[in-house]
Amino acid sequence: MGDLNIAPRTDDVWDHKKLLKIVSHTAIEVEHLNDVMKAGDWVDVTRQDIPEGLLYSWWSYRAKDWDTADKGRRLDHIWATSDIVASAHSSRIVRAVRGWEKPSDHAPVFASFDI
Repeated sequence: MGDLNIAPRTDDVWDHKKLLKIVSHTAIEVEHLNDVMKAGDWVDVTRQDIPEGLLYSWWSYRAKDWDTADKGRRLDHIWATSDIVASAHSSRIVRAVRGWEKPSDHAPVFASFDI
């Protein structure tokens, strides 16, 4: 798990077409990230729990209206190998933390595992 700084899916960014040439969503980054996932037999736990829809964990700290503009990216990931992924559940991104005083530009990402 961690801040991988790559938003691989079209619904992991606020505008897929506008961000295709922007670091974090380029075709080469997405391709390599997918290669790493396949090589390690990793599963994206967050997208297993929340399979569809726009989902972000990062909003630029430069955007004072970050919440209204909602130009986010899902850069933070939780993955699990296929042998334990069935025990993962309750993934969530706590967006409200991004609005705290002096926040990070990343919101916390959580998942639970029954192991």
